[in-house]
Amino acid sequence: MEAWTLTTTENTTGKEQTTFRDLGVIDDIADALEAEGIVTPFPIQSLALPLALTGTDIIGQARTGTGKTFAFGLPLLQRVHARPGSAKRPRALVIVPTRELAIQVAADLTTASKRTDARIVTVYGGRAYEPQITALRDGVDVVVGTPGRLLDLEKQRHLDLSDVAALVLDEADKMLDLGFLPDIERILAKTPEQRQTMLFSATMPSEIVALSRRYLRRPTHVRAEDDTGQSDSEQVTQHVFRTHPLDKLEMLARLLQARDRGLTMVFCQTKRVCDQVSTALRGRGFAAAAVHGDLGQSQRERALRAFRNGKVDVLVATDVAARGIDVDDVTHVVNYECPEDEKTYTHRIGRTGRAGRSGTAVTFIDWQEVARWKLINKALGLPFTNPEETYSTSAHFFEALGIPSDAKGVLAQEQRERAGLEAEEVEDIGETGRASRDRGGRERPRQRRSRNRRRTRRGVPTAPSTTEAAGEQTAAAEGDAPARPRRRTRRRSRGGAGTGGEQKN
Repeated sequence: MEAWTLTTTENTTGKEQTTFRDLGVIDDIADALEAEGIVTPFPIQSLALPLALTGTDIIGQARTGTGKTFAFGLPLLQRVHARPGSAKRPRALVIVPTRELAIQVAADLTTASKRTDARIVTVYGGRAYEPQITALRDGVDVVVGTPGRLLDLEKQRHLDLSDVAALVLDEADKMLDLGFLPDIERILAKTPEQRQTMLFSATMPSEIVALSRRYLRRPTHVRAEDDTGQSDSEQVTQHVFRTHPLDKLEMLARLLQARDRGLTMVFCQTKRVCDQVSTALRGRGFAAAAVHGDLGQSQRERALRAFRNGKVDVLVATDVAARGIDVDDVTHVVNYECPEDEKTYTHRIGRTGRAGRSGTAVTFIDWQEVARWKLINKALGLPFTNPEETYSTSAHFFEALGIPSDAKGVLAQEQRERAGLEAEEVEDIGETGRASRDRGGRERPRQRRSRNRRRTRRGVPTAPSTTEAAGEQTAAAEGDAPARPRRRTRRRSRGGAGTGGEQKN
């Protein structure tokens, strides 16, 4: 594989700014972007668009939140607008690792295509098949989807990839981390060999390079500023504190009262800790919601809508669930637990400081996580080799993050202004693989099956023991199951006489 590399760190301040039209974007798409206040392209867009619009294969690398979606999305929209094809077969395909990212990418493409006739369909797991199948049958130009659902629909012959002329792998590094490589290869095999392929990622490990050598033709590697994950201090201010596990929640509660704090994302390693932290924060008066893989898709989308709408201002999430959460005005990111590696750290702090805004990233390091953090610190060249020991009462903690000196671990009543997650309704999305839920989003309790069923002989049930009968009455008193009356048994004696008690020997 031969590849050209283009890199930019140019600051255009004081120069005449380039517009999307200057890069070759047609008027209909440029007008739709300008209507949303999007006029000046980001560096990755300035590099990628002129190449992508000519059909060149691209490896795009830029820090999360710097506009990769429009860098590959606008050429897709322009291609399908210029060359109409079959109404039943898509001509562009975007593969993403998570449901949330699929929703976000499709939303951005829809924004840019408001003045064209491009039809965009989103397919991902967790939702019912029928609406997605109907949308594909009604006609589609661009499909955005996750690997598993794409393969399912193709296998069921609802999705035909034989006309795909342009294909994008977004967040490619994460797809490899999640084990999607075999699925991606199967999808690529079902598309034409003569196609444009664009691969976009925030990091570029060796596996990505190997993938590009197999499936891209003479790609150009475009790399925008800050691709190593070392954020410009003017955009993201980073803090690292060595903490005690029992004090972290108290520290987090006080950090969330920092001056000028807006929307905040808190990252946890496991679903269990994610639930524990969000529940504890709500108990302390904060408008918090959790997003992780054990929640149903409707619950995850509800939490994200509440976060974007400002009904909750603290989103506690796991790494996988947070992919695709693209909210420009996130001011703080908190690593409640140390990330696994430098790539995860890069993606986490990339949730703030987006679109040129400033942000703050705070990382808590437990004693047992110090060795792992030193590896991350070294890999990224950060100046936090030995994080300072910090507690919820430490003066330097308050000073560094602008926390009022009188802040406590519970939010004052007069500061509880957010409506909370309960104010966001749950959407009925025909969810698959989950228990039925009531209108409030809670799982409906399944009807319990009695554990005291007895095998029968010729249709006659045997009687429960005295202990089991007593247990049933206790369960009935607690509202778990109705009590059954204790039955007297009649047994035949050796002499043929019936008795009402035990047989005597």
